[in-house]
Amino acid sequence: MAHADDLLVDIAARVESEHNSRMSLTVVIPGAVITGRLAPETLWKQRVAEVLEASDQLGAFSTVFTRPDGTGKPPEPRDGRPTHLHFHVARILQGNVGIPDTGGMYRVALEDVSAWTIGDIGYSDQ
Repeated sequence: MAHADDLLVDIAARVESEHNSRMSLTVVIPGAVITGRLAPETLWKQRVAEVLEASDQLGAFSTVFTRPDGTGKPPEPRDGRPTHLHFHVARILQGNVGIPDTGGMYRVALEDVSAWTIGDIGYSDQ
């Protein structure tokens, strides 16, 4: 089993504890490079639920992202440390384009990140 970079885990924990979504990050995972801003898990789940609720075909799935008690708060990780990064306003970098253009919502397991850098990578011609 892979071990997540402790420094990256600390960054994710700070995003969670400060409930802050201003940290930009770029990560390399198997098959993709993702760049964008991190969000606290509760905000990320809330936004995903809102998008699903607005869909006629996918509305029923929105409840997966909210807790029955209505708090929207995820259960605490077993050791109190985050296990995933939650990206919003993010893109998968493919060649010289970012997919999607407007930014997407991605959840990445910390243990799958093989390389990372602070900042949102963009292209100078865009």
